[in-house]
Amino acid sequence: MELIHWTDAMKVNVAALDEDHKKLFTMINELHAAIMAGHKREVLESVLDGLIEYSKVHLAREEDLMEKAAYPERFDHKREHDRMIRRAENMKARLSAGSTAMLSLELKSFLENWWTIHIQGSDKKYTLHLNRRGIY
Repeated sequence: MELIHWTDAMKVNVAALDEDHKKLFTMINELHAAIMAGHKREVLESVLDGLIEYSKVHLAREEDLMEKAAYPERFDHKREHDRMIRRAENMKARLSAGSTAMLSLELKSFLENWWTIHIQGSDKKYTLHLNRRGIY
């Protein structure tokens, strides 16, 4: 069972970013599946590490496009990204230190909520600006 579902309503109308978002949702669902299957901490760490690394790639791509388009809210948007990465890395460190049960629930909730709210809120705000500058 999936934790997080992609819908067309989440599209930001920039093909590369929409594809990134879909991949991130898949990765979050893989982490969810690993947690639900009771995989060992090392497996969860590996899946989470891949998710964090791909998040960084995606967020850098998004920030680059916002910079190229001179998106006026790009600095605030980047701060949101930075906070999310710090929190995810903090959770990974806690997981590595041995916390699994409650942290797994916290992690799933954080990732599901952050990505859904971020895409439907902050990311949707840049769609028109980027599209008007020829970024699709």
